[in-house]
Amino acid sequence: MQKLRLRVWLGGLLVAGGVCLGLWGQAAIPAQAKSSQAVTWYRQWKKAYVRGGQQKYVQTNDGHGASRVYSEGQGYGMLASVLAAKRGVKTHTTFNQLYRYYRAHRVSKANPLMQWQQIKRQGKLTSVGSERNSATDGDLDIAYALILADKQWGSRKINYRQAARQLLVAIQRSEINPTTHLPMMGNWATTANDQRKLRTADLMTGYFRAFAKVSQKAKWTRTANQSQKMVKKLSAQHKTGLFPDFTYVTGKHLTRRSVRPNTIESATDNQVGYNACRVPWRLAQTYRLTHDATTKRALTKQLNFFQRRSKVTAVYTLGGRAVYTYQNAAFTAPVVTAARVLKRSTLQRKFAKQLPAKIQKHDYYSATLQMITAFA
Repeated sequence: MQKLRLRVWLGGLLVAGGVCLGLWGQAAIPAQAKSSQAVTWYRQWKKAYVRGGQQKYVQTNDGHGASRVYSEGQGYGMLASVLAAKRGVKTHTTFNQLYRYYRAHRVSKANPLMQWQQIKRQGKLTSVGSERNSATDGDLDIAYALILADKQWGSRKINYRQAARQLLVAIQRSEINPTTHLPMMGNWATTANDQRKLRTADLMTGYFRAFAKVSQKAKWTRTANQSQKMVKKLSAQHKTGLFPDFTYVTGKHLTRRSVRPNTIESATDNQVGYNACRVPWRLAQTYRLTHDATTKRALTKQLNFFQRRSKVTAVYTLGGRAVYTYQNAAFTAPVVTAARVLKRSTLQRKFAKQLPAKIQKHDYYSATLQMITAFA
């Protein structure tokens, strides 16, 4: 799985059971699309990155080499489309087309996990070898997008709710560690060494509580509880509150051990790199869903770190040293979102100025995070 290195190289709400299931929901959908930065960026992003006909996909290769699709990008696309619909944009057809592509690239007809990568070969987007494995982060966003689609459009013509439930069964069976009950990196994590690898941006506690409600399965509540415990542990590791891209976790008591650089994906495995840059957004998602104290403390601690900086740059050590001086929206946009969700308006305005005024056309990962986080 080399997604990270490719990125670096290429550049009201319905509340039930204590869980707000309508993430970023609106009390009413306007007849005309609500004029907002999120809607504008969504339209720019869709024009730049969404390709295909009846099966649409999010193109991630940024104009370099053959067309490439990640399950991660498909999850972002499906989630963004339903969030845009909540703002009044007519995205139902687009969502269904993205959904059809996902369905066409499942691990198998019996296994609804999505194959993590497709590359255009001889005119067709296909997966070969290890590309047929799954990636948990993409599957989690796809599942949540299906839940929101059921709430937005109902499940008459396409049974989004049933598809979500089937996917949740597969995720719990093949992508959740049976001992720690935390997300693994994909269904390929079958050895003890691979099962202990945790991508910290996958600690989507709010999703897990929503999954428990939809599936009526206690296993998801257990995953949510373990996820919150891990958030608390990671937040306490350093005065900055920053999370690394990856960490090792073993046992039901969640014993944590640091990873070394270049042992999982890249030199930033033990730093805030192009995986953990999403953590402020994921924590903000959870807080919007649960309003829990643990998430708020972890998010506040990270925002306090950024408050002391003049700008957000790409990649940090856990102690807070900026590894590079360049700026990247993949790092800035999640911080802006977190500040907005916690109503820290001064911090939000300070860093929002760093974001490009328009969605960049050849920087899939950064552009996508800038767009999707704007819906918070």
